[in-house]
Amino acid sequence: MSVQIVLVHGIRTSATMWRSQVAYLDDHGYSCTAVDLPGHGTRMDEDFTLQEALHTIDAAVRAAAARGPVLLVGHSMGGLLCLAYVGGGAAPPVTALIAASCTALPRGTSLSAYRIVARAVDRLPDRGLWLTERILDATIPLETRADFAAGGYALDTQDRALQSLANLDIASALERIRIPLWFVNGQYDQLRVNEGLFQRLAPHAELIIVPRTTHLVTAMRPRVFNAVLQLAIATVETPRAS
Repeated sequence: MSVQIVLVHGIRTSATMWRSQVAYLDDHGYSCTAVDLPGHGTRMDEDFTLQEALHTIDAAVRAAAARGPVLLVGHSMGGLLCLAYVGGGAAPPVTALIAASCTALPRGTSLSAYRIVARAVDRLPDRGLWLTERILDATIPLETRADFAAGGYALDTQDRALQSLANLDIASALERIRIPLWFVNGQYDQLRVNEGLFQRLAPHAELIIVPRTTHLVTAMRPRVFNAVLQLAIATVETPRAS
């Protein structure tokens, strides 16, 4: 049974953010599933709730686990949801976890500031999409530049999703995680604010810092992130080969 990869996107974007990773995994013969969370992508007309978001991850994981060991990968909000899911009360059938661009506890002043900025951008003409596209043009390689927007932006869901994240007990979840775990952050990612705390709560986790990248590490340096995927896949495969 081969490794199964489940990919969980971040806030505002959709499963399309993983197109570079999906192409890489397909080319190397690995089975992967990129989900759309409620209120995002193909599910834009749905309401976002933590319960449905976690159920979406669980359904994808359990379907994948029927075919082989599961490597779960989440970015930003998706990474926080994956940490909460794996570190929940009942250990799910996940063999390893990559949590990218999410080493910040979603609470207090940090979350409030993020929501204030998001609301301010949303009030700009065209809801800030012009600014978003200019930032992507300046920072993302042409090969992956369209991936974040390809499934549409979940602008109406963003604030509700951010508010919901405050209900996650990430600190307790981290302490319960025993499977191989990688934190992957861009060098200039603003969500590195609690990086040290995350390492202390999950001391077995490996921290990988990708140079010359910000929050959108999967798209800014896709080959590097794909190499991290390969590292995690090899880690999952090694016990089965020994």
